[in-house]
Parts: sequence; structure tokens; C-alpha cells
Amino acid sequence: MTRVLAFDVNETLLDLTALDRPFEELFGSAASRAQWFSQMLQLSFIGGITGSYVDFTAAQRAALHMIAQREGSSLNREQVDATVALMNSLPPHPEVPAALARLAATPLHMVALTNSVQDVAEEQLRNAGIRHVFHRVMSADALRRLKPAPEPYLAVATAFNVHPGDVRLIAAHSWDVTGALQAGCKAAFLQRPGAVLSPIGPRPDIVAGNLEELADLVIARDVR
Repeated sequence: MTRVLAFDVNETLLDLTALDRPFEELFGSAASRAQWFSQMLQLSFIGGITGSYVDFTAAQRAALHMIAQREGSSLNREQVDATVALMNSLPPHPEVPAALARLAATPLHMVALTNSVQDVAEEQLRNAGIRHVFHRVMSADALRRLKPAPEPYLAVATAFNVHPGDVRLIAAHSWDVTGALQAGCKAAFLQRPGAVLSPIGPRPDIVAGNLEELADLVIARDVR
């Protein structure tokens, strides 16, 4: 029985396309924003795999320098600081506030589960106007084990005193969904534009194109 909904934050709830214009100004192409985010994830995951922990903010900074070097340019500290700070004021995807409000009105507990550091996560959700719907905001950084490692998902179960199978992750990232399922949790995949599930590994029982559709499916399946 699902008792807790754990929401990924970046891209799942918050719209990173708001960064396209700043990245176009920095690098000449909005496509560099997606390259930067992928590079940042790679750095974070490598840190976890090799046992050399890298927090999300440090990875974001390093990834900016790597993108700049790839483009044959360089960034000064002020440019890096200003760009990374934009992550704190991302808007929610248009359907997110209403869909979260519907889910918050159910008996299910709501938690934001993110790889962002705690203070950034709190500020992101406050600035997006959706912090109030969550019972807790949990950062994998506190464990120094970022998703998709099992510890963050299991920490949600521990925090709410439930079995891992009572936790459902909601995410727009295939790697996050795989991590939750491998940890024994349920998952729902939010198929944002360009997001696809891995053809290998476990499959979630809920897939939807936006959070409103996903909320309908969660309410029908998980609310008793």
C-alpha cells in the first residue's frame, strides 16, 4: 500500500528550460543547458561510484567550466556564481501547483526527495510557491549518497516509519525511477519532453505525460 509520495524536484517539478536564455547568452546556444545538466549528473554519479563524493552544487560549477572549455571559452567566478544561483528560482511546470494540491489533499504523505543540497532545495520550492504542500524536504546530500543509490529512497521509508514498498517515487528521470525500484520502492515516471524510460531494468507501473495525468493515476491506484 502506498503511503508516501516522494517527488524528485529538478525537471520533474521545476522547469529547467527557464535557463535556456542565460545559457544561450553564455555559450551561444540554448542546447548547452541540457549538456550542462547531463555533465553535472555525470560528475555527481562518478563521485558516487568512485567513492569521491561530489555535491550537486560543486558538480554544477565544475560542469559549467567543462562546457566552457568544450566551447573554447572560459567563465569567471561571477558568471559561474550567477548561473548556478539561477537554479534557486526555477518556475514550476505549469500544471504542477494544481496537481500537487490535489495530491496533498489525499491521505498520502508528501516529501520532496532531491539531490540538491538542503538549503538550495528549500529555496527552490519556496520560490516556486510549492514548499507548503510537502511534509518534508529531504536532500540526498545529507547522506552523502545521491540518487540513484538506494540510501536516499530508504531514508524516506525510515523517516515516515513505513516499508520501502509503501513509498512511491515520482520522477522525470529514468535513472531515478530505476534507483527507486531497485531499492524496493514503487515509482511513477513523468514523461517530460525528451524523457524516456530505459529499455532494460524494472518498469514502473505508472507512466504519464504530465503531473495532472499522473495525479489521476496515483489517486486511482494508491488512495484508499
